[in-house]
Amino acid sequence: MRYKIPQSVLVLIHTPALQVLMMRRADSASDFWQCVTGSKDEEGEPFAQTATREVLEETGIDATGPDCLLRDWELQNVYDIYPQWLHRYAPGVTRNVERVFSLRVPTGISVTLNPREHTHYRWLPWREAADCCYSPSNAEACLLLPRFAGAGLNA
Repeated sequence: MRYKIPQSVLVLIHTPALQVLMMRRADSASDFWQCVTGSKDEEGEPFAQTATREVLEETGIDATGPDCLLRDWELQNVYDIYPQWLHRYAPGVTRNVERVFSLRVPTGISVTLNPREHTHYRWLPWREAADCCYSPSNAEACLLLPRFAGAGLNA
């Protein structure tokens, strides 16, 4: 078994009007809505490469496209891995480092979910997106979006 690397990305996909893409996890019985998240494939994989790959795998969106803008917020969350997912990591690994990114996309962009990862998606205003997040780090990123967008990071 190949264990997951406890270094991941959180990518908040949004439109210029700050509508946020939220996706419902396929492997959760609860109402688990989230942004794009995913772990590095290799220790040396740059976080930006992980973000671009995960966005494509989960949504079908090419983050390198001419109308897209991927930004590294240079923020990291460190959190305890949920108990139901600890088996995916090497024995003794209990914490994960998550790097936060945003991806501005054009309104109306096509989304193609990976059915192994997500069952539904919806676009929500940033505040409503924060309210529906299962993960605290996803909710916090949604709440920070106007500040980062207003600071010119996503403009």
